[in-house]
Amino acid sequence: MKKIFYSILFAGFTLSSLQAQDISDAVRFSQDNLNGTARFRAMGGAFGALGGDMSSLNVNPAGSAVFINNQVAFTLSNYNTKNNSNYFGTPTSEKENTFTLNQGGAVFAFHNRNSNSKWKKFSMGFNYDNTNNYNSALFTAGTNPTNSIADYFLSYANGVPLDLLENGYYRDLGNGAQQAFLGYQGYIINPVSNTTDNTQYVSNVLAGGNYYQENEVYTSGYNGKFTFNLGTQYDDFLYLGMNLNLHTIDYRRSSSFYEDNSNPLGADYQVTNVRFDNDLYTYGSGFSFQLGAIAKVTDAIRLGLAYESNTWYTVYDELSQRISSVSSNNVEELAPDVVDPLFVNVYEPSKLQTPGKWTGSFAYVFGQSGLISVDYAIKNYGNTTFKPENDRYYSDLNASMSNQLKTNGELRVGGEYKIKQLSLRAGYRFEGSPYKDGKTIGDLNAYSGGIGYNFGATKLDVSYSFTERDSQRAAFSQGFTDYSNINTKYNNVSVSLLFEL
Repeated sequence: MKKIFYSILFAGFTLSSLQAQDISDAVRFSQDNLNGTARFRAMGGAFGALGGDMSSLNVNPAGSAVFINNQVAFTLSNYNTKNNSNYFGTPTSEKENTFTLNQGGAVFAFHNRNSNSKWKKFSMGFNYDNTNNYNSALFTAGTNPTNSIADYFLSYANGVPLDLLENGYYRDLGNGAQQAFLGYQGYIINPVSNTTDNTQYVSNVLAGGNYYQENEVYTSGYNGKFTFNLGTQYDDFLYLGMNLNLHTIDYRRSSSFYEDNSNPLGADYQVTNVRFDNDLYTYGSGFSFQLGAIAKVTDAIRLGLAYESNTWYTVYDELSQRISSVSSNNVEELAPDVVDPLFVNVYEPSKLQTPGKWTGSFAYVFGQSGLISVDYAIKNYGNTTFKPENDRYYSDLNASMSNQLKTNGELRVGGEYKIKQLSLRAGYRFEGSPYKDGKTIGDLNAYSGGIGYNFGATKLDVSYSFTERDSQRAAFSQGFTDYSNINTKYNNVSVSLLFEL
């Protein structure tokens, strides 16, 4: 028989052999946002056939060989993210604003003094780009007419012996059984029978529908990319380059889900409200390489082709969880009892292989007055893989990613017009959904513009970009998957300072 507790928090520290990743984690670390220098952002990142910009190395490593002089660049950015949510007809909104030094690097150009050699120049570059900023806040609220958070715990509990949930220890269980344990010990679910071999459970949440639910999600962190670049210029028409990249992940997500209802009370104690908190910390590092070429077909026409390999990550996860509930009947209500600290899971490291990318580019240069540039990139998100692949959990997850994710395209268009020392810039970016349904994460549209001023050996660039994307986000990955419709708007202002040495 279960003890008469109505709320419980679990404290301790554990090492678990099972993982907690899902498809959304894989997609998150496979995507790159359009960050970099202000000139790069202002022109929509369309630099694959141009080069000559520090962040152009991220698109095509041959871009370093285009530099005539040594250059050092630093970029400061302001990120403003607004999430507009609609959950069962209830609109909500939340904002997050951050500043960061998101780019810093240098390129050194070495001209060949041997006039008889067709190898005109060699270049070496070092650059850091914050390729993704995860600072965001989301709040959703509304009345769910049919489904409760109990469905989440039931999806894990059915099939698990009652003896394990009554007498087992959280620290000894895998991730799925831990969720069942939390639901059972928190009185969210009850066994169909009290026999120790029972494996079927039912909800103990007050029945009748119309569950008021809130979900707060706060994320922070970044995905960084350190690049070591080598490039060369052959004759006057061909530029070649390669990158060796070190990637870092630092991601934190804190979520708090609340549910209550005011349905008629019976004689038995049933849960009337629940709060379930989860705090995830993910960190890791990875490696990738890039190869690229730029051909100067004529004085005006440039073509570019670049390949970015898979990124091979080693990822670490730490997860802490807390659940509290209040039980009532038609006689009395039991208040929650809260015990700290939280229970923390430290998972064994996992291997994540994100997909590679091909980029084709075209640019037309109007002498000294301006240019227009177009990039098109393709990436197959269905090739995202967790390893070892013979692990049952990873095997199922990889199969799900292959079924749900697809190859998507990314179009970037940019232009620049020069008026003496002043440069005016504009850009557009479109990125298709990585999901086959086109809704879990929708298409992305971004518009940008900026100005730059050339003081001679020093250049100052400023850019503004606006990005918008729709998505459908569920609070939990299984069992209880009712989603909110999210419209996310990103506003970015970047300032770059460049020095030619």
